[in-house]
Amino acid sequence: MLFSKPKRVVKRILIVEDEALVAFDMETMLDDEGYEVVATVDTYAAAIETLDREQVDLILCDVRLHGNRTGIHLAKEACQRGIPVLFATAHVPPDAHKLAIGCLIKPFNMRTLRAALESVNRHLMDKRPKPPKGMEIYPRVPVD
Repeated sequence: MLFSKPKRVVKRILIVEDEALVAFDMETMLDDEGYEVVATVDTYAAAIETLDREQVDLILCDVRLHGNRTGIHLAKEACQRGIPVLFATAHVPPDAHKLAIGCLIKPFNMRTLRAALESVNRHLMDKRPKPPKGMEIYPRVPVD
């Protein structure tokens, strides 16, 4: 088919974001783009509960979260489970390249988020990603 949608590796996304309006905007855009938002949560604990009961293809995660644990803690757990993380944050951790598939710098608009997810899909399919301005994709490394 001439105008078919590109194949996606990422279909089911967990949003972990402590700002309600940002989370709502991301959830709405992802839904409009045909992604399935498994859950939208704002704490490490809620994210882990979701990962324990749902299949997740990608975690879209802020670094700062409500509660004692951060998105960095979640990314470490996700690495152990083999689930890629895309940080969406204004506070990039120095070791982000060890924890996540990439980082999208806040603030960003929904067009940039859409392009970021396309880049993640390409990267996960071992194709050359085309990250938008404000996004960095990291080489995939095996989990220790």
